[in-house]
Amino acid sequence: MHYYFITGTSRGIGKALVERVLQEDNTEVFGFSRKQSIEHARYQHQEADLAATEALQKEVADFFPHLDDAERIVLINNAGTLGDVKYMGDLENQGFAHLFNLNVSAPAILMNQFIKTYRESEGEKLIINVSSGAGKYPVDGWSGYCASKAALDMLSQVAQMELDKRGQGDKFKVYALAPGVVDTNMQGEIRATDKGNFSNLDKFLDYKNEGTLDDATHTAEKFMELIQNPSRFKDVLQDVRKY
Repeated sequence: MHYYFITGTSRGIGKALVERVLQEDNTEVFGFSRKQSIEHARYQHQEADLAATEALQKEVADFFPHLDDAERIVLINNAGTLGDVKYMGDLENQGFAHLFNLNVSAPAILMNQFIKTYRESEGEKLIINVSSGAGKYPVDGWSGYCASKAALDMLSQVAQMELDKRGQGDKFKVYALAPGVVDTNMQGEIRATDKGNFSNLDKFLDYKNEGTLDDATHTAEKFMELIQNPSRFKDVLQDVRKY
């Protein structure tokens, strides 16, 4: 049996991933988000506010049950937020805590518990953190988002290094996967921003107007290419647009 734990499953890439995974008969999905939008016999939903990290720390051990028949176990940290699009000095200070809790702290807590729970499992284990090109290049107005995705990239690389040093890297892989520019609610948020806070606004308006945004279903298919063929992908940092 192949088990998947996916965050942010109520919409966008997360929902598309659940729907794609459930096309395979030997799968079961555990989804985590504030709202449930999927009903399926092999889908179990856990209502969770992942930005509430104090509660998450207390509950996270219950998120990952013992799995006797697991051939593959996958954690996909998909949930995330863009945060307020404004220049530093114009942002509300309290917004940083929510953004970093959801984009960095929650994935770190989930990764730590996932490794703790399943590192002795005989099945193949994968962790996929949904990253972004914004973690590699500075974007004005996106200070918190860029910084959080850069942190997630490094978190992924360190986790894989540690698994390798413990001799577990042959069956336990960690990836930070950048999905490219996908037509999701986050893209709508970007297009609704003020150009004075985001100089690349026209480019993102053109993505929508010219129909160059990828759709979530196609993106989920690319994720599955990595999940089903991890031996093909040697580097922790991956860009879904390359395949």
